[in-house]
Amino acid sequence: MTKITLSFKPKQSVKKLLVALQERSRDIIIKRYGLGKNPSHMTLDAIGKNYGITRERVRQIENHAIATIRKSKQFAEEKPVFDEVEKLISELGGIIVEQELLEMVSKDLSTQSCVNFLLVTGHPFNKIKEDEDFKHRWFIDNSLAEKVHLSLKKLYESLKDDELVTEQEMIKNFLNYVEGVAEQYKTEEIAKRWLNLSKKVSKNPLGEWGKTASPNISTKGVRDYAYLVIRKHGSPIHFKEVAKAITTVFNKKAHVATTHNELIKDSRFVLVGRGLYALSEWGYMSGVVKDVIKKVIEKSGPMTKKEIVEKVMKERYVKENTIVINLQNKKFFTKNKDGKYEVVK
Repeated sequence: MTKITLSFKPKQSVKKLLVALQERSRDIIIKRYGLGKNPSHMTLDAIGKNYGITRERVRQIENHAIATIRKSKQFAEEKPVFDEVEKLISELGGIIVEQELLEMVSKDLSTQSCVNFLLVTGHPFNKIKEDEDFKHRWFIDNSLAEKVHLSLKKLYESLKDDELVTEQEMIKNFLNYVEGVAEQYKTEEIAKRWLNLSKKVSKNPLGEWGKTASPNISTKGVRDYAYLVIRKHGSPIHFKEVAKAITTVFNKKAHVATTHNELIKDSRFVLVGRGLYALSEWGYMSGVVKDVIKKVIEKSGPMTKKEIVEKVMKERYVKENTIVINLQNKKFFTKNKDGKYEVVK
């Protein structure tokens, strides 16, 4: 994450602004926004109980205090501070996730609370609280914000439920939906920042993007981790190696026996040899060798032993003799008058 260095000290700026308030109003604002020694934000109810007043009265005092600050000489004197923050948000893309912005400025929670208060009191800044589609975010230009929101919704709708795409492909697809914004915003860095606004699209631990609800993104167990490991490997891999990779890549302890059992249960995986698993989406046929031989014959028609062996070997990592032995099972296979093998009806 990009580290931002401000030319001013947020705590000092906030301290100056609070001078404009009377004692009780100042104390309520400090508690409400975590501007004191404790950076946590108190609720309206908690503050109301402290003062023996209703939460609605606390809200009124809060709103009046912010209005008082905005009209004060201290607020006018801090204009360079607000101008710098406005320029910063613009350079970061004009709209940004609240927590991302705060963490870019400082890791210190007290400093983050002060920056948040500057955003709340500053005139050019607008906040939209999180909803089912997006996270808490701050923006300056409403028109730009609406265009980014619309583009993210179109991107989400274009994705299949379990689709996975690389970050580069995701950025490219997203920028194709972004219309009517200045070219200065159409950069890879800003695109990733805008993508982070969405709660419905995100990336998995391997950096691949898709719908957040997909098990390929919100991985929850050994099966999901195994899918990503095998997919990244790109070819059949032994279940022992899958377990090892899960532990290494995801920092999740995966027992070998448990991994094997989970792979067997899931239709996404196909056992293609002695302990070797592939993804069914790669086109591998499911079942034991006998089942594969049957499917091969049913698909291509009667074949010679050599032809069957060649086709089955593309589906299973087994010895040729294993295939031949299965072909000799007269309960399932028989030779026709041309010497080719057929499935017993």
